[in-house]
Parts: sequence; structure tokens; C-alpha cells
Amino acid sequence: MTTYKEIKGTQIEVVASDPSNPVEGQVWYNSTDQAVKGSATTSVGAWASAPNMNTARANGGGSPAGNYQAALFSGGYTGTTETGVVESYNGTSWTEVNDLNKARYDIGGAGTYTSALAFGGQPSGSPGALLNNNESWNGTNWTEVNNLTTSVQQAGGVGASNTSALAFGGHGPTPSGPSVALTESWNGSNWTEVNDLNQARGYLGGIGIATAALGFGGSFFPGTTANTELWNGTNWTEVNNLNVSKEGQRGAGNSGNTAGLCIGQNPTAPLGDTEEWNGTNWTEVNPLNTVRFNGRGTGTTSKALYYGGQAPPGRLVATEEWTAAGAAVTRTFTDS
Repeated sequence: MTTYKEIKGTQIEVVASDPSNPVEGQVWYNSTDQAVKGSATTSVGAWASAPNMNTARANGGGSPAGNYQAALFSGGYTGTTETGVVESYNGTSWTEVNDLNKARYDIGGAGTYTSALAFGGQPSGSPGALLNNNESWNGTNWTEVNNLTTSVQQAGGVGASNTSALAFGGHGPTPSGPSVALTESWNGSNWTEVNDLNQARGYLGGIGIATAALGFGGSFFPGTTANTELWNGTNWTEVNNLNVSKEGQRGAGNSGNTAGLCIGQNPTAPLGDTEEWNGTNWTEVNPLNTVRFNGRGTGTTSKALYYGGQAPPGRLVATEEWTAAGAAVTRTFTDS
């Protein structure tokens, strides 16, 4: 009789944890989970549930340059007040770590779960009191560093670490506007004003790094936009629009301006819309399972994470993991 090893060239191993890079068709027995598992390839991209955060909130800072197994959510709004709570994700669970020094929401974020920035935002109960605070995360603690040149809320943010970042757009100098086109570059010590966006707006998404980024969607009083702009390190250039005008969406894409996801939206009601950018055009792909907006995203077009956010009647702890078509996934075999 032909054996599995003769067919696939591998034997069924007994392992304590799933292999990190299994090949398609590989099968193993996980002695910890007491289950037979195998590696397969997805036919379509889709979102799947992942471990929840501990504190329900939206409008916090994130780690857009991280990956789907390593993320950070800083501050935000719980539905009743701003918070300084920070949580770190390791691919298995969310853990509360040291708080921000300044509790706030509508925060811009850049970096990774071990090297991040949280900038701008606002406190609750203080109309008009927008902030230019900037805090740097070293993986353990937050340190107040030099502020943005302009107080702003809901700015887009990208960057590879706490030493290289870009902040763009937002609403200011009051929560009711006007929208701004301001762009600032962070070199690890100071923010410097550089060339503005072509369209002023806030609540916009972003992907990329400080020298190669994409800004998309957003709101300007009194409407939303599908506008997409590409940053080449010096200037913003208008490129092909999103398929749907939206605000409150977030990006996942950490390597530049040629590939990424736009996740979530709030045009008139929260939707789970997801669009994929290939460097030229946006394409609609499968939506989030839990519809929402003002959460945070991180990762790549192959594997991404989206977490937190809001949808009536309140803020959420939900976390979802994106797996693109053609990506490897682990399946668990059952006897049913």
C-alpha cells in the first residue's frame, strides 16, 4: 500500500508546536493540541477571528510597520473617556504594557510593537484642546519627546520605527476643523514640515515608510473622499482613487507605497470594506467579519491584522487576521 511519505516525500512528525514554515501538503501531529494538522493554500483572501484585546476602544495609536503577529495599540477612546492603556500582541494574545504618559484619543501612530510613536490627539471633555504631544516607545516604556509643530487629531501616520516617521493630514486646530494638508517628517529628534498633501483631510489611512508612503480616503467637512496620494520622499502625487469614499479606515502595508490594504470605513454607517493596492489600482477583496471603523491595522497584503474600532452601539475588542489568496494556512483535521 502506498504510504503518505511515498506520496508527499515527508512523514507525519510528532511536534510540540506547529512548524513555522510548513510546505503545502505537509501533515504533522501537534502533541500539545493533541490534533493532526496540515498545511494548505488559500483560494481566496479572507478575514478570520483572532484573540481579542483586553480593553474595548477605538481611535488609538498603532504600529503600522509591524506584522500580523506583532502589534501595538496605544491609548484611544472607550466610549466614555480617553485612555492611556497600551496593549501588545504577540500572535497569541494581547498583554497590557506600560501606559502612555498622556491619555488621549484620535492619535496618529508609526513604527512597530517594539519601536513606535504616538503623536497628536485630544483629551475628552475639552473641545478645542487638540494636542501636539509626541511619545516614543522602546518596547518597554513611553518617553515624551519633541512635539509635532502643529496640534492635530486623526492624522495619518507611517514609519518603520520611532526614529523615522511621517505624519500627514488630520483635523485642527479644533475638533470641528478645518481639515489640514500639513505633512511633517520625524528624524528621531525633531519634526520638520515638508510638502503638503494635495487634498486637506483627516481620518485618513496610510501605508509605507517615511520616504515612500500612500495616504488614502478621509474626511473634510462636510464630506468624505476616495482620493489617494503617493509620497516619494519629497512630494505627494494624486494616483488612482479608492473604489469607495470613506473615513475612519486604516492601512496595512509596511514596506513602501506599492502594496497594502485599506481596511474598514464609515461613510454613513460602519462597514467592513477591504481594498487591496497593487501599486496602480485598488481592488475590492473580502470584507471584515465584524464591521467597524477607527480600529488599527498592521502587516502586509499577504498577512495582516486589524483590531479594535467602533460600531454601534460601542467600542470593540475584536481582532481579525487577514490571509491573502495563495497564502499558506494551517488546517486542523477532525473526525467529523
